[in-house]
Amino acid sequence: MSTSRRSARLLSGLLIGTGAAHFAVPRPFDALVPRTLPGSARTWTRLSGVAEIAIGAAVAAPRTRRAGAAAAAALFVAVFPANVKMAYDWRHRPAPLRAAALARLPLRIPLVLWALSVHRNEGPGPRP
Repeated sequence: MSTSRRSARLLSGLLIGTGAAHFAVPRPFDALVPRTLPGSARTWTRLSGVAEIAIGAAVAAPRTRRAGAAAAAALFVAVFPANVKMAYDWRHRPAPLRAAALARLPLRIPLVLWALSVHRNEGPGPRP
């Protein structure tokens, strides 16, 4: 298996696994939803879980991998405000939890770069 295909499969697995976690253990994700969004936090948790699963499936399929990887990069950028909210909300928690919340912020950069790498390595057009 090529390195680029392995990378795409790992990215797909990360997205699908995280999306599934939105349904299996939704409470931590509910806490990340900004209060300014309309509706319930649980609805946003479920919608974002569906989005992650769908994008992960798109990355997994060779024909949709390029578009899926671009969507993954956009998703990683779009959820950044939730990570900022988490870091802010956890500012009074014990040091290890604060450190974990803060570490999530710069982690967005390699995730976006990873998704863009998968996108770039697919080249133009669908693959069989």
